[in-house]
Amino acid sequence: MNKRNVLVVGASRGIGEAMVAQLAGSELSVFALSRNVKRMELSFSTYANVTCQTFDLSNDVRNQAERLFKEIGRIDVLINNAGLLINKPFDQLTHDDLHQSYQVNVIGVMETVQAALPYLSKGSHIVNISSMGGVQGTVKFPGLAAYSTSKAALCSFTELFAEEFKNAPFNMNCLALGAAQTEMLEEAFPGYQAPLNANEMAAFVVDFALNGNKWFNGKILPVALTTP
Repeated sequence: MNKRNVLVVGASRGIGEAMVAQLAGSELSVFALSRNVKRMELSFSTYANVTCQTFDLSNDVRNQAERLFKEIGRIDVLINNAGLLINKPFDQLTHDDLHQSYQVNVIGVMETVQAALPYLSKGSHIVNISSMGGVQGTVKFPGLAAYSTSKAALCSFTELFAEEFKNAPFNMNCLALGAAQTEMLEEAFPGYQAPLNANEMAAFVVDFALNGNKWFNGKILPVALTTP
């Protein structure tokens, strides 16, 4: 039987890097995707089952993804983990800030999934990584209007996709992550100490990505101990 192919988009740092490192100890075929391929190669070059590929969600995503997925051939698990955080007061946000946030956090993810559709196998699982800041009714923080609204859109996309493809043999779910000690958290909340580190959060995401589709489809699941 062929190994399951697991793709992690946004694998060069933080939780994404930790996910790939944990998956590298398995018998899965792991594809680490990020625009910073040099950093991934430094982290994963010793793992025989990890392939690092350049993938940039900021531009020409559909064409990049179609070429890449054709080479891979089959997608069993796709984790859309990449994210762009802009921490800036609302009245100072530029058009480029808003466009970049939505391009990376929403549009790029949607175009990645469009390209993946022909390669999804029976039982495939797509996991979108959102944020607690993108969940309606949760505590919000100043400076994160571009980031949190784009992550809210990712939650909505998950629900809409699952409805449109409810008769397909694959599932999509969304994890709204709370605080884990990463570079991105430091950018959003300088000096804040999270209760979880990147490895601990990654362990949950990996297990859910490999098994959660047995119980869930189209769901937004909070994964948080604290606020933020």
